[in-house]
Amino acid sequence: MSFQLTDVESGHVYYAREDTKFIDIAKEFEKSTNKKVLYVKFNNDIKELFSRVPKSGSIQFCDITTADGVRIYRRGLFFVLYIALKEINPEDKFYVHNTLNDAMYCEFKSGEPSENYLLLLENKMREIVKKDIVFEKKTIDKFDAIKMFKETGEEDKALLFKYRKKSTVNIYYAGKYFNYFYGYLPYSTGYVNKFKLKKVEKGFVITHPTNRFPDDVPDYKYSPKLFITFEEYKNWLDIMEIQTVGELNSIISHGAERVREIIRVAEVLHEKKYAQIADEIVNRKNIRLITIAGPSSSGKTTSAKRIALHLKVHGLRPIPISLDDFFLEREKTPRDENGNYDFESINALDLELFNNTMIDLIKGKEVILPKFDFKSGTRFWRDETLKIKENQPIIIEGIHGLNELLTASISKEQKFKIYVSSLTQMNLDSMDRIPTTDTRLIRRLVRDYYFRGYSAEDTLKIWPSVVRGEHKNIFPFQDEADIMFNSHLVYELSVLKLFAEPLLLTIDNSHPEYTEAKRLLRFLDYFLPITELDEIPKTSIIREFIGKSAFRY
Repeated sequence: MSFQLTDVESGHVYYAREDTKFIDIAKEFEKSTNKKVLYVKFNNDIKELFSRVPKSGSIQFCDITTADGVRIYRRGLFFVLYIALKEINPEDKFYVHNTLNDAMYCEFKSGEPSENYLLLLENKMREIVKKDIVFEKKTIDKFDAIKMFKETGEEDKALLFKYRKKSTVNIYYAGKYFNYFYGYLPYSTGYVNKFKLKKVEKGFVITHPTNRFPDDVPDYKYSPKLFITFEEYKNWLDIMEIQTVGELNSIISHGAERVREIIRVAEVLHEKKYAQIADEIVNRKNIRLITIAGPSSSGKTTSAKRIALHLKVHGLRPIPISLDDFFLEREKTPRDENGNYDFESINALDLELFNNTMIDLIKGKEVILPKFDFKSGTRFWRDETLKIKENQPIIIEGIHGLNELLTASISKEQKFKIYVSSLTQMNLDSMDRIPTTDTRLIRRLVRDYYFRGYSAEDTLKIWPSVVRGEHKNIFPFQDEADIMFNSHLVYELSVLKLFAEPLLLTIDNSHPEYTEAKRLLRFLDYFLPITELDEIPKTSIIREFIGKSAFRY
């Protein structure tokens, strides 16, 4: 039997016999392009290169410039690292903790590594890459998988499978070694030939090409404030005795009382951090302007309101001012490389007006604030005036809050910058981390549908553009923050699952967003649901996304 595959982008037709693997088609495609294919989309569904062509259909060749390509490359690297460690020191184990500026931060069971240990490991990894070992995938019974991983001492994976509804598990093999990964792998070890290991703090980072730097390994930039924030949340997880999804599910399975306790402890830890932020602002004495910035769906708005409450406890009366009202009128708005209005650029704001207004307010002058009409793209002026006192700090929330250009005319002694993001620290297991972006995306899916009238498809469609804007306008300035707040709640994905799954199920394979919807559904399937929604405080960050918040937005 012969199959016909039509390339989505070029319209070129490839022919394949019944026993053809996708790698054969990809190799033919690579001959005429400079594209190193990591996976294909077949009829809008991701297929690994070692899988076989099942029938005629459309095909799209994908490389590391895609988000899925980066994930696939990274998983391949982790498998190579796992094999190398087994061959050098079988008793040791590595744990993937979090992303630090496009690199993955990991630690060893054996403790802090020496430079020599990392060099030995990296050299062994390069040997394994050079062997070009083809990965194989086998589907086995869930309980057989649990037994396999218990025997190898990987209880975290065994616990993860225990609470999944699916009765089978996909196991990957590379020669005599096997492992489990949430998601797809590249064709072989030879596909992940670019990487570096670098010692950082008590562990190391593994860097590799990304969709923004596809051709080489980017230089690693260490961010001490970000590292400290991750470590702080890691300590919170230690307090709650939850490091993995399996451990969270185990708690949920024990009933409502244990769930209530986890919710309460998580919320109190947030409250404690808000109080600490307010204390630091007050102790600075001269702070007149507080800026709060962070990526999409990080909980900036709720954080601004809760910090304001804590400041009131200290006798201050903070004044919120919307940065959105300082947009330039439409005809003056800069355009991006495609000729579209670039509303996310800091130059879309009237920086001169904003700085002059803030300076006048801080000096105690009476001002008239602007109001921006987004529909017409024009500015008008409010009827009432505003004058503030010394005990009234101004709170500004917006994506450019950390960029010094925004507040260039205000002295540093009078400013306090806060970075808010949902920095997910909990893992699926020791090697399968939960990407921070996924948590924020699921938050946004829910909020966009219930409060902004957007479908899940609409949100998934614009999300890549949102992420690009964050890398341009937010992440480069995160080290400018005086303090960072991690808005993630250990229990939140078990709650968001209830709201997000029905929305994602509406997207079928006729839509380009199907592969991402399918990936998120598979991800949420790992979580047992939390149905005790009444236990979530009205002031919680998560209420900003699921509703019934005590705050008005």
